[in-house]
Amino acid sequence: MAMRPPLGVSTLRDLLLAPAGPLARLDVVAESPSTNDDVVSGLARDPDAWPHASLLVAEHQTAGHGRAGRTWTTPPRAALTCTFVARPRSGPATYGWLPLLAGLGTVRALRATAGVRAQLKWPNDVLVELGDRVEPIDGWGTTRKVAGVLAQVVPQVPAVAVGIGVNVDQRADELPVPWATSLVLAGARSADRESVLVALVAALHEVAQRWVEHDGDAAAAGLVEEVASVCATVGQRVQVDLPDDRVLVGTATGLAPDGALVVRDDAGVERRVLAGDVTHVRVAGAAGP
Repeated sequence: MAMRPPLGVSTLRDLLLAPAGPLARLDVVAESPSTNDDVVSGLARDPDAWPHASLLVAEHQTAGHGRAGRTWTTPPRAALTCTFVARPRSGPATYGWLPLLAGLGTVRALRATAGVRAQLKWPNDVLVELGDRVEPIDGWGTTRKVAGVLAQVVPQVPAVAVGIGVNVDQRADELPVPWATSLVLAGARSADRESVLVALVAALHEVAQRWVEHDGDAAAAGLVEEVASVCATVGQRVQVDLPDDRVLVGTATGLAPDGALVVRDDAGVERRVLAGDVTHVRVAGAAGP
């Protein structure tokens, strides 16, 4: 396979840094164990150095991780691995929306640039529907994970490090798990990391601006409906492994104003889920909107 090209840092700075773009800081490093960990530690050491709308991008992330410490690794320059700094004035009570808003922005960016059928799996995975190109997998059907979001709060600042990883051009033998894919394997019309990053920054900025203008009220900003419209989990029969080791089975009926997943259990009782591992017990064979 030909050597994967590096990101064009000068071009990205020209396009994305203020005053031309929405970013206050943009760092592109050759390697990072975890962009989230680096940003979290940077915020703890010197909050002023990492203002709102800062972004750290790594050409190679060697020890990336997701929720519950799950590892996530990619070959050098095969993925887009980055972490945004969010310091919203609306306060910690609204932070639960940040993974969902990041997921919405990621879905929009991938649809616009790669032309893939991206959708959100609550709360922080981005899937693509591959249809009859793949065999169904329990809990995933014919969807595959192409991107993930990890939000980590730094309460002493306060701030949130919002990490996003997108599999861009990995081959099948470079994927870590059977339910993963890359933009190339999903038939993307474009798999250029710079284009994806520019589109991602633009999409996240548009979503965040609306959220901030409504003081972190996603419902008033119309974002509850927009997230639900791209969320493959809504309408699915799901199993939720809750943090207290209980298991909730039912149908995901929608999103609450605080971003919680609303699940109607088999007794007809609606329950709000703020955290937990969600499995689609029955995954639809076609993409959402």
